[in-house]
Amino acid sequence: MSEIDVQAVHDYLLTLQDSICNALQQQETEQAFTEDLWERPEGGGGRTRVIAEGAVLEKAGVNFSSVSGARLPPAATAARPELDGCAWQALGVSLVVHPRNPYVPTSHANVRFFVAEKPGAPAVWWFGGGFDLTPYYGFVEDCVEWHTQARRACAPLGDGSHARLKQWCDEYFYLPHRGELRGIGGLFFDDLNRPDFATCFAFMRSVGEHYGAAYLPIIERRKHTAYGERERQFQLYRRGRYVEFNLIYDRGTLFGLQSGGRTESILMSLPPLVTWQYAYVPQPGTPEAKLYETFLKPRDWLAEG
Repeated sequence: MSEIDVQAVHDYLLTLQDSICNALQQQETEQAFTEDLWERPEGGGGRTRVIAEGAVLEKAGVNFSSVSGARLPPAATAARPELDGCAWQALGVSLVVHPRNPYVPTSHANVRFFVAEKPGAPAVWWFGGGFDLTPYYGFVEDCVEWHTQARRACAPLGDGSHARLKQWCDEYFYLPHRGELRGIGGLFFDDLNRPDFATCFAFMRSVGEHYGAAYLPIIERRKHTAYGERERQFQLYRRGRYVEFNLIYDRGTLFGLQSGGRTESILMSLPPLVTWQYAYVPQPGTPEAKLYETFLKPRDWLAEG
């Protein structure tokens, strides 16, 4: 597969959306995914699936989109000004899971493929995506399992790729105005087009497939943990960091809004309930303080395994 195959990517992404939704549905006993098919006036459309008010999944969204336009928006050309004015096509699956139980972490994953073209010039293409985990109460066992699967996902790219993509994830999911990481990281990659399409596409599939292997055991392990109002309020407070990152820094959110994307699908990543408290500081020695002290720092979690 030396030439790019957009149809193969399209077909795989639809299959990935199905498989992730099926796996998440097995965790949820009270609510089912609803499906929303939509079209974008400038070109393309998508398939959005959402669970709301579930017993295990307070909100989960898994979105497939295949959209196109006549000119790339600023979020896509900031690092590549030579692509300004290019026609483009973007395909991807993006998902966020906000569990109800504070002991189950929020998770996020996306895989995407871009093609940009100008008349008389060869197409420019690249893959991007990754997955990351945002716990409210940290468990070393969960972190090790998550990062073990992340390392396995990097096999198509060969030795050395995991350490680089883990560091990229830590640097990307960072809130400068808070001086803290959003969570414990995972993998992040963008502008991937080497060594060839076949290798990059294989890596994209590996990331998509290892997300479930990383996250579903954590849901199983934590979803029945007893919790009270204290844990719930801390979860709602920490969800505020998720909102701040997505609305201020996240490239996917900015790209979607700048390109005239479907707002409901773009903002499906936001949690259903969230609080902000003025100048909150956790009490020393508490599990809430331990999250900041131990888990929201760059760390070699595989060394703990």
